[in-house]
Amino acid sequence: MTAFGKLTREANFLSLAGNVVMSFFGFAGFALLARRFPMDVFGEWVLYIAGSALVDMFRFGIVNTAIVRYLSGADAEERPRFIGSFILLVIIATAGIAIIMTGCRLLFPQAIASAGYGLFFTWYPIVSFVNIPFFTATVIMQADQRFDRILLVNGLFGLAFFSVILANFLFLHLTLTQIVLAQIAISFVFSVVCMALGVDGSRNLFKATRRTNRTILDFGKYTTLTLIGTNLLRSADTLIISLSPLGTAAVALYSIPMKITELQQIPLRSFVATAFPRMSKASMLGMKQEVKSLFYTYAGAMTLLFAVMSLGIFFFADFLVLTLGGVKYLGTDPVTGANATLLVRIFALYGLLLPIERMTGIGLDSINQPGRNFQKVVYMVIANVIGDLVAVFLFKSLAAVAIASIVFTALGIWIGFYFLNRDLGLKQRKIFSSGIEFYRQMIYKFRKPAQQLID
Repeated sequence: MTAFGKLTREANFLSLAGNVVMSFFGFAGFALLARRFPMDVFGEWVLYIAGSALVDMFRFGIVNTAIVRYLSGADAEERPRFIGSFILLVIIATAGIAIIMTGCRLLFPQAIASAGYGLFFTWYPIVSFVNIPFFTATVIMQADQRFDRILLVNGLFGLAFFSVILANFLFLHLTLTQIVLAQIAISFVFSVVCMALGVDGSRNLFKATRRTNRTILDFGKYTTLTLIGTNLLRSADTLIISLSPLGTAAVALYSIPMKITELQQIPLRSFVATAFPRMSKASMLGMKQEVKSLFYTYAGAMTLLFAVMSLGIFFFADFLVLTLGGVKYLGTDPVTGANATLLVRIFALYGLLLPIERMTGIGLDSINQPGRNFQKVVYMVIANVIGDLVAVFLFKSLAAVAIASIVFTALGIWIGFYFLNRDLGLKQRKIFSSGIEFYRQMIYKFRKPAQQLID
């Protein structure tokens, strides 16, 4: 088999490919919607997406990280029990959230509508039930490191929803509500297919036991709050801006640089998806040195990659803003006084810090220290919220909001290293040397077959 053939079957490559495909459809759909709707209406869509992501973290956070960790080392007897508990807890969490959100919508309809969250509170409860089988299937695939299957199902889902957005941009002219209904319909079809193929785990629902329920909940009580906190780090900016005098127009403008920053999240999500089950398995087998080696390699490789990406984003900021949002997002906005290009460049610097910060959290979870990871995220959230409030209400500056992101991420790196070092005894300099070695080995693997062909 050729080096390229081996690469395309490797877990990191497949995970990256899956995230690239989904991100492409996400970016393209985002750009079309930004051009299709006025800025204030598009801001409602941004709030719908941000709200959904935040609640999904609560809905799945209690079980997602835990099931990936335990399935990665479970035997044939324990596996169906853990999957059954996973499904059961997802259903219970979804039902609870749907009831709370429906009650809030009935009790405070005017406040919700005036803040721009009408779309979210109306339709998310339905979306949350419809996509359960589709979500559980992909999580089980991640635990099994079947990234080829994840690439297939997520790619098809992204293509289906993007087709609706493209058709709307060209000739349908749907409302936001109709677009959400199309999303629900597509999710329903994919969930039915996952159930029919038996890959969603629902057949194991009644194999759940009190012990496996408790095992997942004990681990998940921290990871739930950690994931919510992690999402708050991304969405607190949007939520606070939406409640400020700057309004939904500022939300729409700020969403452009935030979306561009997600370019860097593509490889980060991919590496993390493969790193966590590997580090967890090594930790459960007592292989401390392997956990350290994986941490160094993943953190170093991602940091070097992000340095290159940040430079590209910094220098091509104008082009990226024009491509994603269109001409109306270029220059200084007369309403908010913000400049999207400047925000993109600030976030490019923020992106340099993401890999090591994220890997410290993954490392803590993998060695069964989710409580410490939660503490780290709490400190980061507090710093972010305080920074956002000062930036928005005192300085009335979106650029100051972006700078706050750099500050809280640097704080997270320091705290994460402090906690992780107590168990693993890390040496910071090995991160960069391991990252260089990772790429040196990759180049060697490609050069060797080429040299053999020449010889």
